[in-house]
Amino acid sequence: MQNILVADAVSKSYGNYRALGNISLEIPKNRIYGLLGPNGAGKTTFIRIINQITYPDEGRIFFDGNPLSPGHISLIGYLPEERGLYKSMKVGEQALYLAQLKGLGKSEAKKRLKEWFDRFEIGEWWGKKVQELSKGMAQKIQFIVTVLHEPKLLIFDEPFSGFDPINANIIKDEILKLKEKGTSIIFSTHRMESVEELCEYIALIHKSEKVLDGKLSEIKKAYKNNVFEVSMEMENGVQKVSDFFDKKLEILASNFDQVDRRYDLKVKLPSNDTRGILTELTKYGNVTRFEEVIPSANDIFIQTVNEKEGNG
Repeated sequence: MQNILVADAVSKSYGNYRALGNISLEIPKNRIYGLLGPNGAGKTTFIRIINQITYPDEGRIFFDGNPLSPGHISLIGYLPEERGLYKSMKVGEQALYLAQLKGLGKSEAKKRLKEWFDRFEIGEWWGKKVQELSKGMAQKIQFIVTVLHEPKLLIFDEPFSGFDPINANIIKDEILKLKEKGTSIIFSTHRMESVEELCEYIALIHKSEKVLDGKLSEIKKAYKNNVFEVSMEMENGVQKVSDFFDKKLEILASNFDQVDRRYDLKVKLPSNDTRGILTELTKYGNVTRFEEVIPSANDIFIQTVNEKEGNG
């Protein structure tokens, strides 16, 4: 698979503070790549280097196969967590001005802005000042001017911050449409549910170093720990089942519903003999669920950070 961006051993320090240490990443084309990490991990520094706001002390960045250069700025769209619209300027004038800074001609910029304003049903905002808009309304404008010039690479830093659930879904759907059209996307967020919904690849940065990266589905498989959720319908014999689990498995949680006669458990298997365990369980009742627990992105995030902190 071709990459839109490659970071090769990138490091950056500010005085005695190391913001990034020897970071290497490969970000595939036409994919949504989650850039994760606790506050202060180095994510924003990395994003600023991609946007050439600052430069690495060591290492190189390649954009679409070529060394990153000022000419690539027009091919990148960046929506920072801290928004930067001029509050006293009218929405339409500001959007037009920012679009022209990205290389669009005035007439083409107006045409594209009208399409986006119509799509978001915000045409009446054109003549308003930014200070008259709510935070969410202003963020819609910032989103539009970020994507308007149709860049090859979009970088979203906490794009759903300040949005209510309905508008967050609208922006999420637009991000997915952009990806379907061929745009490559770097997505930096603390919202793990958004990572689950959107990201195909992730990298986790902790204390300036990359500690994990790859395809999210493959990372989840690697973090499986043989935990299963089991549900059984049974008239009696709960104690016998419990004894069986106590001898062969580790019970992490259990509950017996007296009314429905359903026994729900979360267990950890000592081996991969799932077929043998399942066969044994059928002797005690009707097994209605026997499902392996796949760790979530949030589980992986917490586990990895705790391990690096020495808490795991």
